[in-house]
Amino acid sequence: MKRITKKTAKRKPAAEPAAPQKRIFIVDDHPLFREGLGAIIRQQPELCICGNADNAVKAFEEIRRLKPDIVVTDIGLPGKSGLELLKDIHAFMPEVPILVISMHDEVLYAERVLKAGARGYIMKQEGPDRILEAITKVLEGHVYVSGRISSEILENLVNRGAKPKASPIAKLSDREFEVFRLLGEGKEGHEIAKDLNLSIKTVSCHRANIKDKLGIQSGTALISFASQWVGGES
Repeated sequence: MKRITKKTAKRKPAAEPAAPQKRIFIVDDHPLFREGLGAIIRQQPELCICGNADNAVKAFEEIRRLKPDIVVTDIGLPGKSGLELLKDIHAFMPEVPILVISMHDEVLYAERVLKAGARGYIMKQEGPDRILEAITKVLEGHVYVSGRISSEILENLVNRGAKPKASPIAKLSDREFEVFRLLGEGKEGHEIAKDLNLSIKTVSCHRANIKDKLGIQSGTALISFASQWVGGES
């Protein structure tokens, strides 16, 4: 008599474990922007927020503790600037990529932040889709800038012998740049000294150097020019 055997049930292949979410740390002094960007990021299943801060000092401490996959930061922060934060992160945690999101025109900022160690620059007004695209590109190991800035960088590489077209602001050192930005935001000398942890005498020296480099004769003209620049009118 023929033996009857039970058919072996086909086993379903084990589902592959989901890739861990990429952890993002946001640095911005505007709560509404942090909350809005956080809400956009949380809608992406592959991304999550691991922390946030409204100033550079707190951000640096938390970033060292949390070790995020990417830091998204603004440049204009109270006290220590976003540019200084960027350089600190790049020096102590070079493996952590940084994307700068700013309200200021990238023509004036992008090259400076890339030289300081950032992996990308995007303006806040670009909108959620473009910001998410920038975050994804940087997480994938790419550098993200707009097509306009990319074209300028390529043009400068191709035309190395030609004199590059540069904003006069590019002549300023990073510290002079910060003093210039704070002047444009209406800060007085003593406020700038406190924000940047400098003496008033040092701030005055930076102001003199800025005027010389920009070809500006008076302090009033410097403040006017800085205000126009910060306001996006230059």
